[in-house]
Amino acid sequence: MHVGIAIFPGANCDRDVGWALGGSMGWRVTFLWHQEAALPKLDALILPGGFSYGDYLRCGAIASSAPLLRAVADFAAAGGPVLGICNGFQVLTEAGLLPGGLTRNQGLHFICRDQPLQVASQRSLWLHQYAVGDSLTLPIAHGEGCYQIDGPGLRQLEDNGQVALRYLGNPNGSIDGIAGVSNRTGNVLGLMPHPERACDQATGGTDGQVLFQGLAKWVGPIT
Repeated sequence: MHVGIAIFPGANCDRDVGWALGGSMGWRVTFLWHQEAALPKLDALILPGGFSYGDYLRCGAIASSAPLLRAVADFAAAGGPVLGICNGFQVLTEAGLLPGGLTRNQGLHFICRDQPLQVASQRSLWLHQYAVGDSLTLPIAHGEGCYQIDGPGLRQLEDNGQVALRYLGNPNGSIDGIAGVSNRTGNVLGLMPHPERACDQATGGTDGQVLFQGLAKWVGPIT
């Protein structure tokens, strides 16, 4: 697997993702600077967590207009697998690659803890290794993770199976307990929890590794 990992000013989880995929899983990793307008040949692309551009304007807003995002949009439109984690999820919603948006947590506090989750749909190719209803635990660390969408948009997500993950016990006030959503075709996934921080028993578990293995199974033999 050859995976590209975006780097934005203020992001702080790109190296975590690189370690999880390159070190823990043995995949080839290429870091992509936000000013790059073209991509190398990739099997997948990941937008990591952090605080891109200091979360000025809105979380993910400035990063969504970076030159790299135009290449990300083209990659996604061609069916390429894209994963946005935490701030990466926020960037994808700001760029219009995923529906809805993320706002301040209901309690206005930053939340950092291990969080039980439930798989709501297998539409996303990233979740092929899970069955609907499976539970998993991933770390969360965010101040603006409250997922918002209007009523018609929520019904559309439900009808299309685009709600990917739900919180078991809603920590931030997200509508319908939503922790992650996919696009209609399932190749783009955004989630607030951090799977890259759950890829080794030494750091608390390997539930996140299963998510990345789902991508590998979909792509096929390692390139």
